[in-house]
Amino acid sequence: MEEHKRLFVGGRWTAPGRDEHLAVVSPHSEQPIARVAVAGPEDVDRAIAAARRAFDEGPWPRLDPAERIAAVRRLAELYRPRRREMAQLITAEMGSPISFSKFSQATLPMMLLDAFAAIASAFPWEETRSGFFGSDVLVRGEPCGVVAAIVPWNLPLFLLVGKLAPALLAGCAVVIKPAPETPLDALSFAELVEEAGLPDGLVSILPGGAKVGEALVNHSGVDRVSFTGSTAVGRRIAAACGASLKKATLELGGKSAAIALDDADPAAVAEGVKVAGLMNNGQACVAQTRVLVPAARRGEFVDALASMVKELVIGDPADPATEIGPLVSRRQQDRVRSYIESGRREGARLVVGGSEPPSGAERGWYVGPTLFADADNRMTIAREEIFGPVLAVIPYRDDDDAIRIANDSDYGLSGSVWTADGERGLAVAQRVRSGSFGINQPYSMDPVAPFGGVKASGIGRELGREGLESYVDTKSISGARVATNA
Repeated sequence: MEEHKRLFVGGRWTAPGRDEHLAVVSPHSEQPIARVAVAGPEDVDRAIAAARRAFDEGPWPRLDPAERIAAVRRLAELYRPRRREMAQLITAEMGSPISFSKFSQATLPMMLLDAFAAIASAFPWEETRSGFFGSDVLVRGEPCGVVAAIVPWNLPLFLLVGKLAPALLAGCAVVIKPAPETPLDALSFAELVEEAGLPDGLVSILPGGAKVGEALVNHSGVDRVSFTGSTAVGRRIAAACGASLKKATLELGGKSAAIALDDADPAAVAEGVKVAGLMNNGQACVAQTRVLVPAARRGEFVDALASMVKELVIGDPADPATEIGPLVSRRQQDRVRSYIESGRREGARLVVGGSEPPSGAERGWYVGPTLFADADNRMTIAREEIFGPVLAVIPYRDDDDAIRIANDSDYGLSGSVWTADGERGLAVAQRVRSGSFGINQPYSMDPVAPFGGVKASGIGRELGREGLESYVDTKSISGARVATNA
């Protein structure tokens, strides 16, 4: 069993302040695969003190942006040959099928590093404006300070890099808390950070549970919080940040809709929902688990979806043929099963799957992909984020009704529309309240495009230029030309 006895604090491997560990357990075998040191309050204090020194006194925030860009590109080059190893590691720790891990879990983080370096190269770090009152104004983008980045377990490295890269490029120091279920990829990435030769104090990685996250959020030495996770926890973080006037980006839950218009091909919709609704074993905030179909053609769409779900390969996530692996934990397995039972009790028609373990997967935290038909948007399975491989087909009357149902949600993160008419699809996309949307494709998190949600799906944006801007404070300096020429 792998042992991690040290913490990565301020760019150095150090002994933790107390002898506490957590076990990383394989979702497939239910056996421990690693033992990891857990950060305590004193470790949080040490990491933030190191980050404050790096930010307040160190060279990083004051470097020419080109030097920070070069450092992030160096980190990308160091990561490049480790992609296969990282994919296998994430599959082992959280059960993501290796077919999904190779790109989404392991290659996308490298692409993020490259993309953010390119975005930073074109970013207007300084701009001189002709002032309205006669003197020039210099507008500068400056780093926002010490960042606490709290990362979930479902896309652990992608989301870690999505916070770390723009924060570093902006000139910030960062303390990262990976999820207790998935600390191994973060600790492996810490080795690359060390090898990249970043200044002391700039990056810390502190495994642990809710207590570590709470200590980071409430610490007076933290200037900004970036959190990805559940809406319930996001609300508490928002309240804490509001009380101390910390800036925060919150990327939270979703209950997105895939809308099949009456001219759509059922087979194409089913193939799209296979990715949009069931990627990563259904454990994705962007999962489009409400499938809205025209009432007059509901049978065709349900049949196509049922055929797709029945053909999915369930099994060992390390097998390249596997399409649906285990859920991350027993708690998550129990949670998803309870939602399936809720759907049955509330009157949705179970077409495929159910709460019983799928055949051949009696060991491990598996839930078979499940399809409900004739669901109503008021049902629990249509209102709450399940975070598992469960789809609910909801019929609608016409385009206006479909849009109404899609918008009848506490969430607004993702979505898609499927149609033979691109202009009609765009008209639907423009009326659905969500932070992102796809036309005849599942929404993909493109590194150049801002990502985030509306309503209970969060506050702020990650990725794209907007993701970099969220770590930048804007300063205006009046009389800049006079000061420059003096």
